[in-house]
Amino acid sequence: MFDLLFFDFAGQPVWMWLSFLAFVALLLAFDLGVLNRDDKVLGVAESFRLSAVYVVIAMLFGGAIWWGLGERPDGTSPALDYFTGYFIEKSLSIDNVFVIALIFRYFAVPPAFQYRALVWGILAAVVLRGIMILAGASIVQRYDWVLYLFAAFLILTGIRMLMARDEGSKFKENWLLRLLRRHMRVTDGLHGNRFLVRQAEPASGRMLLHATPLLLALIVINAADIVFAVDSVPAILAITTDSFIVYTANIMAILGLRALYFALAAMIDRFHYLKYALALVLVFIGGKIYWGHLVGKVDPALALAVTVTIIAGSIVFSLWKTADKPQDPNSAQ
Repeated sequence: MFDLLFFDFAGQPVWMWLSFLAFVALLLAFDLGVLNRDDKVLGVAESFRLSAVYVVIAMLFGGAIWWGLGERPDGTSPALDYFTGYFIEKSLSIDNVFVIALIFRYFAVPPAFQYRALVWGILAAVVLRGIMILAGASIVQRYDWVLYLFAAFLILTGIRMLMARDEGSKFKENWLLRLLRRHMRVTDGLHGNRFLVRQAEPASGRMLLHATPLLLALIVINAADIVFAVDSVPAILAITTDSFIVYTANIMAILGLRALYFALAAMIDRFHYLKYALALVLVFIGGKIYWGHLVGKVDPALALAVTVTIIAGSIVFSLWKTADKPQDPNSAQ
């Protein structure tokens, strides 16, 4: 039984995967059971402070990878791949905050209950992202030509983002929501922070289980997260096919985003130029694959520096250009 802990799973021993999942579970339990036990509303300053804690944790975890895994036989660094993947995933996730805020606004979920729904959403992301990453890495490792398809997809996605017009500020009911409403009993309004409640059926008087709008919001957000992962997972797989590095970078970025959500949702209108930076990053990552095949491999440290410079530059430029823009008081609701 003890020997199973050292069994190789997706490139790393089982004990490393279990240790990371236990660490994530501990963070979630502390986040949900202690920090958000009373469903209090996180202010912008508190949101930034909590997010800073998660960033420090993510950096320390990257340092542990640097110290524990060293370099691969081919001379590449798992730690550099982790940091590059972390910054890419973090940046792509920031752009998705606007969609999450629209979903909460559509279901009239007050800020006091939003954080709890987001934390529970991580539990689904831990599983769903793991499946997508393990499957994607396995396919790329077996059929390396698929990586060039990923690269082409990233370049086309980046170009599409550069050319796309700004979308409307309203969330439109989609097929998933119509399907849920058709096959689930849903209450007319929220019931505190509960996802399911028992209510009397008007016809029979029986007490039947009903979903609340908070549960619908959680399901739609997780469905949106799968769509977001279609962009972010290939982007990190274009950096490395090391499943452990891709997965840990993905999850650590998502953990921190939940803490940063309220600050970002309140300031989302000020990040106007971020989407252009994200588009450039996707084109750069995709182009790096073809460059490495035709010319020579790009230094991972250079790739990390370019990614951070583009993202940081766009954030600073956006905040400078929108310094005098009035803040939308309903942006986080």
